[in-house]
Amino acid sequence: MSLGVAEDDSRTEIHLPADIDWEMLDKSKFFFLGAALFSGVSGTLYPTVVLKTRQQVVVKDTPCFKMAISILRHDGLRGFYRGFGTSLMGTIPARALYMGALEMTKSSVGCATVKMGFTEAKAAAIANAAAGVTAAMAAQLVWTPIDVVSQRLMVQGGKSLNTTAMTGFKYTGGIDAFRKIIHHDGVRGLYRGFGISILTYAPSNAVWWASYSMAHRSIWDGIGNHLKRDGNGGGGGGVGFTPDSKAVVAVQAASAAVASGVSALVTMPLDTIKTRLQVLDDGCNGKPGIGPTLRKLMTEGGLSACYRGLGPRWISMSMSATTMITTYEFLKKLSTKNQDSCGSLQ
Repeated sequence: MSLGVAEDDSRTEIHLPADIDWEMLDKSKFFFLGAALFSGVSGTLYPTVVLKTRQQVVVKDTPCFKMAISILRHDGLRGFYRGFGTSLMGTIPARALYMGALEMTKSSVGCATVKMGFTEAKAAAIANAAAGVTAAMAAQLVWTPIDVVSQRLMVQGGKSLNTTAMTGFKYTGGIDAFRKIIHHDGVRGLYRGFGISILTYAPSNAVWWASYSMAHRSIWDGIGNHLKRDGNGGGGGGVGFTPDSKAVVAVQAASAAVASGVSALVTMPLDTIKTRLQVLDDGCNGKPGIGPTLRKLMTEGGLSACYRGLGPRWISMSMSATTMITTYEFLKKLSTKNQDSCGSLQ
């Protein structure tokens, strides 16, 4: 792929490796390697998810560091991995659905928008946003029940939280939690918060992928301008520059971090409401709703209560996204049928 601007022919062009679309992938290798790679990523970042979840369900605002010390003191290191086995079981099928929907949508929408006359930059942003929405909706069909079970296990244990009072049950593991939720609430209990999950993750993914596409292009544009001013990319006439693999990975990582920050800020209140709906139980008053949950949050601490856990979530999203996008691009290269037949949208 070549990044250049038609309005400025003297600009240094950045020649990036061509993007790999859905048709170029060996699907079996793509899904098998993807499951292995992303399971490792999930395990590395899981403690930050536990911290974020616990911060979102406590009534009193608790600093992240203090929460981490409390977990370590009362639960030990395993406290940071409560519910991980359940989460890992759901990660593989959810990731498969996510990656498949993402690549198919990105390829089809990207081609359609280019044919409609959109510029490459706009077509890429639209395709990435549409792919993010589709992928999130597909993955939530599997992920919501896993999320409900794993989050209830995350907030359980030790003396730092009265989880029996919050959830109504004491769980001995993922299977026990699954069985008790089914017995108490039926299948609907496993999909508690499904609507708000879609409202959270669909726009979050749309914002993330669109922001990533724009940040990625902007960073390379800035590098091109810098090379032009320094004369390192050649004189005029759009002389090209081909970055090495380290530079490509660095820009991908920076773009992912920027996109994660934007997405976390936009969707944090929805994520907090979603977590509380999935974890907390309001006793005899039936199932909690979005309205009552929001009112309770506002009573506890106003708008700032909706942003509890923003630090861990931002860190988790940035680290996860940075690792994910670099791993994802590496995965696509490993899974390509023909390395010389790549397309052009990024």
